[in-house]
Amino acid sequence: MSSSEASTQRIPPFISLGSARAMTVAAATADASSTHTNLVENSAVSRETPVSGVNVMDSMDDSSPIARQLANETRRRERLDGRRLPRPEKTRIFTVSNQKGGVGKTTTTVNIAAALAAAGLNVLVIDIDPQGNASTALGVEHHADVDSIYDVLINDLPLKEVVAPCPDIPNLICAPATIHLAGAEIELVSLVAREQRLRRAIDVYAKEREKKGEARLDFVFIDCPPSLGLLTVNAFCAATEVLIPIQCEYYALEGLSQLLKNIEMIQKHLNADLVVSTILLTMYDGRTNLAAQVAAEVRQHFPNQVLSAVVPRSVRISEAPSYQQTVMTYDPSSSGALSYMEAAAEIAER
Repeated sequence: MSSSEASTQRIPPFISLGSARAMTVAAATADASSTHTNLVENSAVSRETPVSGVNVMDSMDDSSPIARQLANETRRRERLDGRRLPRPEKTRIFTVSNQKGGVGKTTTTVNIAAALAAAGLNVLVIDIDPQGNASTALGVEHHADVDSIYDVLINDLPLKEVVAPCPDIPNLICAPATIHLAGAEIELVSLVAREQRLRRAIDVYAKEREKKGEARLDFVFIDCPPSLGLLTVNAFCAATEVLIPIQCEYYALEGLSQLLKNIEMIQKHLNADLVVSTILLTMYDGRTNLAAQVAAEVRQHFPNQVLSAVVPRSVRISEAPSYQQTVMTYDPSSSGALSYMEAAAEIAER
């Protein structure tokens, strides 16, 4: 798909929360009008206009699962509407990691970063996965001819030469990944201070921004490949916090125990400041007992780390990357976008 074709299909970025609420109210009002026919009979009131004297939320049929979901989402959006997120005292650097693939690492990285940037915070996403999916979702070029995080790690190119702005979201920049990263694991072996190269690049970039009088970065998110090679080790050494997305299935629990052992090794030998601060439950399917059991198990063992927000399975979240967007710009009124906004708010307020 060409960029011109993609742009014609894009939803305008960051529709206000009120738009989603308006759709909810419209649907609820339509239901209310059939229930209270005596109030609307012989009147010319439109479906979008609430009936005078009728409380739309009260008129919803709570026995309907769709009505309950709409009412719940409306209340959640109202809590987020106008909410200001605090700036951290210093830059918070997160490594988003899980050795198990397909748990939503990249999706979580780009959508939480987008939600924080939309709230006015300065956010950098570093893509160190050779697949470059985070770069794709943020609309940043990452073909073989583009300078990327590979050049930063292997050729000592300054990070400022690599970062590119996300076209849809102000305050959000990305250091892209290219296919060259696939061989970086081998090339890093022979380099001096191989585990600390990303950390030093971030430190130098932060100092350069300060010298130029540019705003300080509030958050840095490093999207990792699903492995514990030198790329992931570099991410762990550069970060102070680990964000672990966990798919609500049994295999995810098995992978979590091994991941925690590896993080403990990093803490002992390479980065004593690293902590597992955040766990996010993803791909939650409320119709299954398994999802509820996995969520309960994780919350029991990590009561302080697990976010209250839970990301559901969502077609909109899956569709967004095909338009080179996050779900925050592709469909901000969706349940997936709402969940990531809640998760971002929780992270910022911790």
